[in-house]
Amino acid sequence: MSSRRRITVALAGLIVLVLGGWLVKDLSGGEQSTQSGTRTEALSQLPAEAAGTWRLIQRGGPFPYPRNDGVVFENREKRLPQKQSGYYHEYTVPTPGSADRGARRLITGGSRELYYTGDHYASFVVVDPTK
Repeated sequence: MSSRRRITVALAGLIVLVLGGWLVKDLSGGEQSTQSGTRTEALSQLPAEAAGTWRLIQRGGPFPYPRNDGVVFENREKRLPQKQSGYYHEYTVPTPGSADRGARRLITGGSRELYYTGDHYASFVVVDPTK
């Protein structure tokens, strides 16, 4: 086999591997999405108050709204994966200048999932707290 033919075969093989990798990533959900199609955001990319709420969650409080923080999130909107009642819990992410709790929340899941909504459950992003 000539060297030109070997290079062509190697290049074709490389292209097949790259395209196959993209296909597998897309089918498995990849880094930018979950099985439910929700995109992933780094905690550092969310409003700064979200990181403060995450620290409180890790410490177990105290929370600014003790009657509302840590309560079961029922997922009535069905925008998160369906789980048994009690699986999800919600926590307030303070909104500067808001006279009430505002619309921002962190939602934790029983398997250590973390979600953020900035629009009171109309949409969610998966949160990567390590970034």
